Amino acid sequence: MSGHSDGEALSAESSGLAFGEVIRDYVPNPAASWRSGRPDFLQVNRTFFEHRSLEHEVGSLEAVVSKLIKNWAVETHHVADVHLWKTMDISKFQAAVNGGCPVLSQQMADMGACNLFLGESETYNCRLHSFESMQKVFRAAFPMGFAWECLEVFSGPPTVVFKWRHFGKYTGVFTAKSGKKYKGNGQMLSIVGMCIAKVDTKLMLTGFDVYYNPEELTELLTTMVDANWRPLGDEEAVTWRLDGTSQGGGCRNNSCVLM
Repeated sequence: MSGHSDGEALSAESSGLAFGEVIRDYVPNPAASWRSGRPDFLQVNRTFFEHRSLEHEVGSLEAVVSKLIKNWAVETHHVADVHLWKTMDISKFQAAVNGGCPVLSQQMADMGACNLFLGESETYNCRLHSFESMQKVFRAAFPMGFAWECLEVFSGPPTVVFKWRHFGKYTGVFTAKSGKKYKGNGQMLSIVGMCIAKVDTKLMLTGFDVYYNPEELTELLTTMVDANWRPLGDEEAVTWRLDGTSQGGGCRNNSCVLM
């Protein structure tokens, strides 16, 4: 399995400690491998702390849920072996979007949670993207990260109902399924949704039902654009090296665009 098998904890910049607040504290199973090295959440954390709409009290349901979901995102995006996942009970876990057909842990690991949540729309098709290519699309669109926050929790365990927000400055280039490219206008792009999450007595996730309008996100990616920008052929604003890391736009190796 590729990656590093060191079980290394996140850096202070990635955990949020360097910003004065630990917002994720995920430590992988010692037997686990990161997909491509220890993830780097510095850029997305900068976006989160600068532009979040709320600061939750320590110990509040919102703070607990926020850290749980951020740890879940670290795991689903960066630990490939579902049998070494710690935030979920994989024997029970299922995830669904807008009441659709649920997927199991292994399916989500293979396709990527973002592909699951985006699905198929006029400008994006999850079936055309691998886990890696999906990451490239959104790193290119949001070089400074597309952050996530828990806005409000309506009910506590075992069925946790909460409202969330995804947000980030659209400064990069989004490539639609047609191949057409759209340069963001640099403004804040924000979407809001709901989630019904089920947890066990150990706060391990056993299910996710996410409700929001995926078309809203993909529509904004094609309308919040710089009208004066034109693609430069092979020399676009964001290009990709053979190792899959970004050049330009402020991205760093293993940097995380989401959550």
